[in-house]
Amino acid sequence: MGKGRLEAFSDAVLAIIITIMVLELRAPHETELAALRPLLPVLLSYVLSFVFLGIYWNNHHHMLYCTRQVTGAILWANLHLLFWLSLVPFVTAWMGENPLASTPTALYGVVLLMAGMAYLILQQQILRVEGKQSVLATALGRDLKGKLSPLLCILAIGAAFVHPGIAVVLYLLVALMWLVPDRRIERALSQLEPSRSGPP
Repeated sequence: MGKGRLEAFSDAVLAIIITIMVLELRAPHETELAALRPLLPVLLSYVLSFVFLGIYWNNHHHMLYCTRQVTGAILWANLHLLFWLSLVPFVTAWMGENPLASTPTALYGVVLLMAGMAYLILQQQILRVEGKQSVLATALGRDLKGKLSPLLCILAIGAAFVHPGIAVVLYLLVALMWLVPDRRIERALSQLEPSRSGPP
């Protein structure tokens, strides 16, 4: 099966998720800058979640660019990922409304962890179809960031019940790890292009 509809559907769902998040932001009635101070935790949680969603969209785009075809298993794995990402607006709002509260901060980490695991499942389903010699498999290599991120999320979930601030720092660390552009797939594709454009 072609991948066009999967890409279009995923892009649409992520756009809706971001729209839902921004609609949760309520403008103050006052006109002074000081009126934004009580909204700062909500704004910061929105920014953090927006970054995470941007990271997922970016990596999802790169991964599907290397994918030649999709199967039923890939479609379901993709829906599984979108399910967990669709919960991001809820945990973002709860954490923003209750800054440094243990349970909302921990649940935010649970959703991040489950989304990360869902992404790895989708990746494995694609690799099963594409094969061990595919561009994606070559680009991923040992995938240290992909393995370290769930570990940091687990640590953050536990830390939320000790001091929620530690958990937030760990979430920021995960975001910063992935915010640095991951060029592995682009490098693998650029190495492949000369061989494709060369003489037959």
